[in-house]
Amino acid sequence: MYNFEFKNPSTIADAVAALAGEDAQALGGGQTLIPTMKQRLASPATLVSLGGIPELKGVCVEDDGSISIGAATTHATVAAEVAGKYPALADLAGHIGDPAVRNRGTIGGSLANNDPAACYPAAALGSGATIRTNAREIAADDFFQGMFTTALDEGELITTVRFPVPQAASYQKFLQPASRFALVGVFLARFADGVRVAVTGASEDGVFRWSEAEQALSKEFRPDALMDLRVNPMNMIGDLHGSKDYRAHLVGVMTRRAVQACM
Repeated sequence: MYNFEFKNPSTIADAVAALAGEDAQALGGGQTLIPTMKQRLASPATLVSLGGIPELKGVCVEDDGSISIGAATTHATVAAEVAGKYPALADLAGHIGDPAVRNRGTIGGSLANNDPAACYPAAALGSGATIRTNAREIAADDFFQGMFTTALDEGELITTVRFPVPQAASYQKFLQPASRFALVGVFLARFADGVRVAVTGASEDGVFRWSEAEQALSKEFRPDALMDLRVNPMNMIGDLHGSKDYRAHLVGVMTRRAVQACM
């Protein structure tokens, strides 16, 4: 590790002001940033902790029935407090990493980092969530812009994430056992006006919607509706854990499992 300045603001305004300093970095749960710093892959001069800001924590149900989750809310809290309102989202949160990760990692940190194999991006994109920041609201469809890339501007902070609650939903995760990230994960949500299918862990471009599957399932919601569909393996990740073709195959398998779980 190396020397750096640590700031612990108590309000969003103070955090935004601190991040305006030269080479400052927001710190959520630190489950990605701290290991990255230890490996000297990142070396911010100032860390601005978001863990001491009450406004960024907690879960509430809004007037329209959607669920709003503060950006600094841990995975463990999401798993516990959303279970009765959005079971698929709670199940996803309850299986991220291990207990240590779930009790430190935050939903806002995960979305802002946008790891190509992270679970929350699939939940946000599959649910049609809205990411609220200190400056604006961003639809999930516009938020994720490629591997480790989002629509956030420099110094912009996620404050809450609003999830519409679907009629039925399921997250099916093919676990990479060493990292506990998704080798392929599929979040499927069925709404009155159609189906959304978001895939994580599979693509070189990060999380994406499988539009062909959405169209097929919106017409006929059953696993067999997907039998003739297959994602293009060209842009899939290929590594020692699985080839491009293998990941493309898994996308179909996990999507069919998600459909079955919703029936």
